[in-house]
Amino acid sequence: MCGDFAEADWARHLDTLDVPLFRGCGAISSELEAEQQYLDHAHACLDEARELARKLSSTLEVGAGGTNQARFEREAFTENIVDRLQQLNIGDASLVFGRIDFDGAEFGDSLYIGRVGVWDRAQDPVVVDWRAPASEPFYRATGADPLGLERRRHFATRGRTLLDMDDELFGDLSYLEEQAATGKVQGHGALITALETARTGRLGDIVATIQGEQDEIIRSKLQGLLVVQGGPGTGKTVVALHRAAYLLYSHRFPLQDQGVLVVGPNRLFLAYIEQVLPSLGEAGVRLAVLSDLVVPKVRTDRLDTEAAAAVKGDLRMVDLIDRAVRQRERKLRQDLVLGYGLQNLRLTVYESEQIVREARRRFRTHNAARKFIETEVFAALANSGREEVDPGELRDRMRWTMPLREALEWMWPVLTPAQLVHDLYRSHALLAAAGRGLFTDEQLATLHVSPEQAALRAHEVVWSFDDSPILDEARAFLGSRPKRKDTDAVRTYGHIVIDEAQDLSPMALRMISRRSLNGSMTVVGDIAQATGSWARNDWHELISQLPQSKHEPRRRELTTGYRIPAPAMALAAKVLTEAAPGLKPPVAIRNEGAEPRVQQVDDIASALADVVAAEQAEVDSGNLAIIVPRSMIDDVGAALTASNIAFGGATRSGLDKQVTLVPVQLVKGLEVDAALVIEPGRIVREERQGMRALYVALTRATKRVGVLHAEPLPAVLA
Repeated sequence: MCGDFAEADWARHLDTLDVPLFRGCGAISSELEAEQQYLDHAHACLDEARELARKLSSTLEVGAGGTNQARFEREAFTENIVDRLQQLNIGDASLVFGRIDFDGAEFGDSLYIGRVGVWDRAQDPVVVDWRAPASEPFYRATGADPLGLERRRHFATRGRTLLDMDDELFGDLSYLEEQAATGKVQGHGALITALETARTGRLGDIVATIQGEQDEIIRSKLQGLLVVQGGPGTGKTVVALHRAAYLLYSHRFPLQDQGVLVVGPNRLFLAYIEQVLPSLGEAGVRLAVLSDLVVPKVRTDRLDTEAAAAVKGDLRMVDLIDRAVRQRERKLRQDLVLGYGLQNLRLTVYESEQIVREARRRFRTHNAARKFIETEVFAALANSGREEVDPGELRDRMRWTMPLREALEWMWPVLTPAQLVHDLYRSHALLAAAGRGLFTDEQLATLHVSPEQAALRAHEVVWSFDDSPILDEARAFLGSRPKRKDTDAVRTYGHIVIDEAQDLSPMALRMISRRSLNGSMTVVGDIAQATGSWARNDWHELISQLPQSKHEPRRRELTTGYRIPAPAMALAAKVLTEAAPGLKPPVAIRNEGAEPRVQQVDDIASALADVVAAEQAEVDSGNLAIIVPRSMIDDVGAALTASNIAFGGATRSGLDKQVTLVPVQLVKGLEVDAALVIEPGRIVREERQGMRALYVALTRATKRVGVLHAEPLPAVLA
């Protein structure tokens, strides 16, 4: 138990640690035993902390009794306990992954670094949280700048069992030479072991092997915009997620209330990364694609053509939507005449025009003015009578009559974003009027929907992913519906992480910016992997379209490739010379690895089974992604089925099969053991940024890359 770790045990532990240390698997068994004893003690303290939190939770009664203050305090206390239980629930993950000893310090001043902070019954630290300032030397110390360390020790564990230790001795010349030879990465042995472990289809955390350049980004200040450029395999995605966990730890107030949002490119990507933050004890971060942020919610599950996506992402759509809203704020086409008792009441076209003009002047959003419109219409009708008419009584008696309802809906309808945009997309006349002078007729034609889609009601429409910013822009102009303020409100966040940002359109960036409470953002991506309709050649334009604050944007670059072996990176680098001539590929720290296998066959379908079987044999239990051009997804799927090869698709549940068939446009950001790229020539021809798409495809694997083709290869690979 936590409290049973007696003084004699501590003394024996410290005496053992006084033995000279060795690097790697040469660590003597007595040290392993002593460290195992300490890890057992740490886990016992963690178990005891969890049990205490459970007992506290079970004793609380958050009921209806007591004062409002008492209920509020109970609820707040319960919420804190639940948060603490989530943080302490580490599952099978390693609790402790390292130790640092300070130069000239007593062993009692050594710190054990782990996933969460743990204290004993006397409230002395047993494990220091990896995010705490005291943990920085574990990640930042180098031979040139040891930050006061004498030794850094990495633990290799499985569950609660210590398997091995890896020591770095600062001031030891042989260690410094070794560090230089391995690219100046810390914990080289532990890092390589982690990289060579078979992929699971889900991204794992790197909390035990964070490198110095990654840690600098993770611990960068909260305020302002941080832009991180990182080539494939540099760990930019997982670094961004660890940064979210770090910021929540170090800025718990106010971020716990303000919230942290992580925006990914697609649902497959979200499924791939969804386990990282919970494994770090942070379950309160929202992971979302743009369509998840649309208010009110809509169904989104379609891909647009690249031509349509280019139009929908253009900032000129802001003016188009503004005009579309104005089109629905109209004077009457003819006078409205209502019988009321023995007299007729009249609202003239001129009066309706004056009411509309005044509403536009007074109100910033469309829906907010509806009540004013109704009030003015009833007042004008009441004033038109020969006898005195009370506007309130008139409203009560006449508001639901069909002629009056039709007049109000014509002049100033209450609209949802879906209703406005659906009406716009299915009307040639509305689109032409709203887009005149902004887009060509050919561009506007890409926004028209099919007759089948046009026949649907707005709530029945399945929208494209590129419609999300358009719907959000419509919501900004329309505002909340009467009595729907809570439903229609946009949630803002204290910090936003944007992954694969290089592909986001100006409209998408505008949509995300609305969710930013204060301009605090982390933006990560790789210009060389920009493959969408809005691919960029540098970060300048993108930065200018994000919220500006008093803090200058900060830029960082990840230059070391941890994931991709050097032979595979060399093949991808050939493509990079054409895809993005101004960029250099990451420097691979794994010099050894399988040479890429390029095979030409007469027929893809007939050769596929043998090639897949060979790749599976090479990676054993690892996973294989078959990356195909979008035009071949059905044919390759049929060939796999005909060969009785079990495979999964790139679905919302992630890469949950050993073999997964992935269209090239969805593979960005994913990580697999082996990748088989089919017909690179077609990928180059079919994708708008063909060479960049091929570069992405060739840089997904941690172990093996294969290329299978029947058609001629791109010249750069020939």
